Amino acid sequence: MPEIHIERSHRLGIEAARAIARKWVSEVEQDYGLSCSYEEGQALDIGRFSRAGIDGSVEVSGDSLKLRATLAGLFAGFSGQIEERLRQKLDDLLGRPDDEVDDGYNDKDWR
Repeated sequence: MPEIHIERSHRLGIEAARAIARKWVSEVEQDYGLSCSYEEGQALDIGRFSRAGIDGSVEVSGDSLKLRATLAGLFAGFSGQIEERLRQKLDDLLGRPDDEVDDGYNDKDWR
């Protein structure tokens, strides 16, 4: 089963990073029909997401954001595209410029 690991460093602090992570969790829950939860800690938050074929988590601290996901079934065949969309979404939320050219792939196609 393909696994996705994405890590981004930031200088936002825990409160701003938490707001971004909560927004990301809300968007993927709505856009991809994932079942999500979010647990705040003092120095580390953990968001979890799942549905048939996808299980993962995002760890949020004051200086990093770490996403891990395991893909199975039909999603396994699209792991490269899914990983790229996840990277792009995190970069967009963290305010990083997108240097990639849009390939026209609609990430709702894998819903």
